[in-house]
Amino acid sequence: MILRYDRLAVELPKPKNPSPNDAAAIQELLGGKYGEMSTLMNYTFQSFNFRGRNRLRPFYDLTCSIAAEEYSHIEAVSYAINLLLTGQTPRGKDPVPAPLAGVADARNSYHFLSSAQTAVPYDSMGNPWTGQYVHSSGNLKLDLLHNFFLECGARANKMRVYEMVSDPCARTMVGYLLVRGGLHVVAYAKALEKLTGVEVSKLVPVPELSNDAFPEAKKLQDQQKLHLKLYTFSPDDYKQAGIIWNGTHPEDGQPLEVIQGGFEGVPYPVLEEEPQLNSPGADDYDPQMFMDIAKKMGIKM
Repeated sequence: MILRYDRLAVELPKPKNPSPNDAAAIQELLGGKYGEMSTLMNYTFQSFNFRGRNRLRPFYDLTCSIAAEEYSHIEAVSYAINLLLTGQTPRGKDPVPAPLAGVADARNSYHFLSSAQTAVPYDSMGNPWTGQYVHSSGNLKLDLLHNFFLECGARANKMRVYEMVSDPCARTMVGYLLVRGGLHVVAYAKALEKLTGVEVSKLVPVPELSNDAFPEAKKLQDQQKLHLKLYTFSPDDYKQAGIIWNGTHPEDGQPLEVIQGGFEGVPYPVLEEEPQLNSPGADDYDPQMFMDIAKKMGIKM
């Protein structure tokens, strides 16, 4: 089961230069082959389908912990996209002036036709995410090897998207993913080493593991040590992930740490209403009526 919190894993600054094209580029990190939807569903199905988990518990616990974190990555990417799209068309309820005309040539028109200027489960070119991206063979060595290269491919895409966008909101989000994705590269390398005895860490970096060239990522590493901390995303379970996630980091030699639980997080950004897209609509909703009902029921709002 998953326990959800009404908070975002990383604080995203309000965009200085909202851009539909930047939002479209970031979509690759959401619904692309190496995007966060792929990492989430790969590890989730592998954890669901894990045979022999009692004998191989450390590998199961590691996969479950990383799978749970990937949900928060989807949230972070989606909110970055949403913030970059907010306010991109003139607000109002009159359709006659064609308030969406200015985005007719936007790279990803699904942002304005299929949603209310918000994230969609597609890649940067508008292709929908597909379950064909999920690899769950049931063979532990094969699945861990796949996960290692999946994270390497995801890291390559993040680096390229970072070079495409310049807004602080977008780069903060990508920097966060570079740090946490880099941790997952190392985690799966360590898992393969424990399972096979092969020094997979000699393949790291694939690509370059250092985040020194990315200021937003380096800040998270230097100040919060987020490249060292594996979170279980459970208050009591998945403790045996620490049998794999221990020792020192291959880049800087600092000690690795397992955190029982999840990120503290920050409040979600509040997405402004976009009436020209009839979002959220519900114009007849009376908040006071529900506050009165809640008061009678003894519910705090």
